[in-house]
Amino acid sequence: MPETATVSPADGPPATVRRPALSPSRASDFKQCPLLYRFRAVDRLPEAPTKAQLRGTLVHAVLEKLFALPQADRVPDRAKELLEPAWSELSAERPEWTDLFAEDNADEVGEWLGSASKLLDSYFELEDPRRLEPEACELHVEIELDSGVRLRGYVDRLDVAPTGEIRVVDYKTGTAPREIGEAKAMFQMKFYAVVLWRLRGVVPRQLKLMYLTDGQSLAYTPDEAELRRFERTLEAIWQAILKAGKTGDFRPNPSKLCGWCDHQSRCPSFGGTPPEYPGWPEPDPGEETALDRAD
Repeated sequence: MPETATVSPADGPPATVRRPALSPSRASDFKQCPLLYRFRAVDRLPEAPTKAQLRGTLVHAVLEKLFALPQADRVPDRAKELLEPAWSELSAERPEWTDLFAEDNADEVGEWLGSASKLLDSYFELEDPRRLEPEACELHVEIELDSGVRLRGYVDRLDVAPTGEIRVVDYKTGTAPREIGEAKAMFQMKFYAVVLWRLRGVVPRQLKLMYLTDGQSLAYTPDEAELRRFERTLEAIWQAILKAGKTGDFRPNPSKLCGWCDHQSRCPSFGGTPPEYPGWPEPDPGEETALDRAD
């Protein structure tokens, strides 16, 4: 089946429209709270990033650049040298991100960059990148299942052994409670495992989470039966999204995570009123942002 469709504006050439897809972040949003999914994927309401989110995005960018260097150059000092140039690139692409810092306050930015440097120190305590040669970093993956559900996402790092065994690596820099963060992270990793299994015909040997805030890692080995069950879970989530999309009936699901939500003022559970339902979005609502991938 084709991955894209085209529409023809009255006054210009056909525009490519990406087909609706499910990303790990948006699937996790719906599973957590259907109304949160609606606010992010359908209404596309803006959310103010935090410095911690920006720091995670920056560290991801630096690690991607680090693995682009020759193996011998992948050392802590070289990684730290990449911090300021990487932030310059990110802030040039999204100048509004600099609004989180006081104008002309170099000390504030320097302190924030220092906190990112500490995360890089933590990374080097967990592994030596000079001994690794990943197949890809920030790898875009996408596939349509036999059921018609299209899955799409970005893998932080994909390691492939000479024997063909696959390891999926994800860096975590967030500060959410560990028990909540781990459940969300493992959901994300199983999502990637399903996509890679269907793309390559190989069940990933290992799913590895690297927690850079506390210098710990978690490794998990899935099996084919588990991925089949998880694939059915994703299909069920997508069908529930489509059902809600027809009517706009995206209901809130209050939980401990409400304390981290930007949309309490619009949520009925907190006395708010959602904006008028705009209808199912076009183009596709399945894209993840850099901030999503830096959780």
